[in-house]
Amino acid sequence: MTDTPRPKHPLSGWIILDKPRGLGSTQAVGAVKRNLREGGYAKTKVGHGGTLDPLAEGVLPIALGEATKLAGRMLDASKIYEFTVQFGEETSTLDSEGEVVQTSQKRPPMAAIEAILSHFTGDIEQVPPKYSALKIDGKRAYDLARAGEEVEMKTRAVTIHSLTMGSGYEPGRGVVSAFATTSGRPDPFDPGAPLELADAVTLTAHVSKGTYIRSLARDIARALGTVGHVTYLRRIKAGPFLQEQAISLDKLNEIGKGARLEDVMLPLEAGLDDIPALTLTSQQAAAVRQGRVLEGQPQADGLYCAMHREIPVALMELVGGTAKVVRGFNLHDVAE
Repeated sequence: MTDTPRPKHPLSGWIILDKPRGLGSTQAVGAVKRNLREGGYAKTKVGHGGTLDPLAEGVLPIALGEATKLAGRMLDASKIYEFTVQFGEETSTLDSEGEVVQTSQKRPPMAAIEAILSHFTGDIEQVPPKYSALKIDGKRAYDLARAGEEVEMKTRAVTIHSLTMGSGYEPGRGVVSAFATTSGRPDPFDPGAPLELADAVTLTAHVSKGTYIRSLARDIARALGTVGHVTYLRRIKAGPFLQEQAISLDKLNEIGKGARLEDVMLPLEAGLDDIPALTLTSQQAAAVRQGRVLEGQPQADGLYCAMHREIPVALMELVGGTAKVVRGFNLHDVAE
């Protein structure tokens, strides 16, 4: 443990972890708790803002202290993923961990993949994977599936804000018609054009909450007349947090060896960067901390982060000039 003096009060803010493959989200939270304890910090409440499968990697927002009150907002936020679909095999888990349940010799042309993405953009319906954390009659779907029970997943509505080819793809390469197949039939659109068939493709998806990338990959492959599963999945953005803000597990472990948590922790309000600030006077801040409403506010209706001396006081909903507390924050104000 370090001999450097640590704050006596629990800290509040965000650690954005670049979660490595193989580590579960709950294990990541445990790693943060362990490092805070070994680093000599006060006992602090810790939670995460959106589960990542163990086989997935990337941005995992971890909330500390009062920031845990915003974890629900992070779960509801849209997210951006990069993922690779391997064609030819569909697995029970829809990723590389499961058993192969269906195969196909067909490989889609790259141009066909590019053309079909628009059909999976916008509001769509998808069936979640049987191996997921969704509950069926009070039990996790993956527990039922692993026990060999028949799992019937209900269709759910999700939104795909954008779906694009990976950065390495150059539009226009190869054939632009999807008529030809691996059976060798000629393509009437351009008989002389070479087919650029894909064994795999990497895509980028900006999706709403509740979207399963594994299901999206399965459905894209099936729509192309083949089958497929996810072999690589990385979250590059979660709500307002970007992968450039994320720290490695090694960097996190340095905190337990004496490195300053404050050097890698983002402030609580970093999770509210899409919400305008509402500046409070000392008198107003005292009233808000007591849960009282503020009348006669000139700002437009909407959600605000009420601030006093650069310290978040509360999340407030303003309607018709009246601001009410949605969620109060109990943060240490060094100016008081």
